[in-house]
Amino acid sequence: MSIDVYLNFNGNCHEAVEFYAQVFETEKPKIMTFGESPPNPEFPLPEEAKNLVMHTRLNISGSNVMFSDVFPGMPFIKGNNISLAIVSENLDEIKSQFDKLKEGGTVGMELQETFWSKCYGQLTDKFGIIWQFNCGINEM
Repeated sequence: MSIDVYLNFNGNCHEAVEFYAQVFETEKPKIMTFGESPPNPEFPLPEEAKNLVMHTRLNISGSNVMFSDVFPGMPFIKGNNISLAIVSENLDEIKSQFDKLKEGGTVGMELQETFWSKCYGQLTDKFGIIWQFNCGINEM
């Protein structure tokens, strides 16, 4: 299990991650845009979202740092654009931690299977910290 930092940007994620890759001399990042995600007819993708970064990551000094742009219409507050990501292959551990952290908090997305994870969920705990949970993530 690891806890990784997740940084959100307001439309300039591609520029930021390329900059950080250069600064920290990492490999060129693999970038997935919202437009490259599988289409969902129930939620058509707005045109302005297609070129925004859905996910990318860098290994900086042995730590995974993940990045994305916020989806159009979602709130973005500079300085509060960081979340912690729990990454584990232990589904029971993820469910237990998610259930404990959601007490007094707000669930953004219940634990569920996604195209990138066999179990993903997101919540804000009672202290205002945003947590993401991933079990069995596909390497990007």
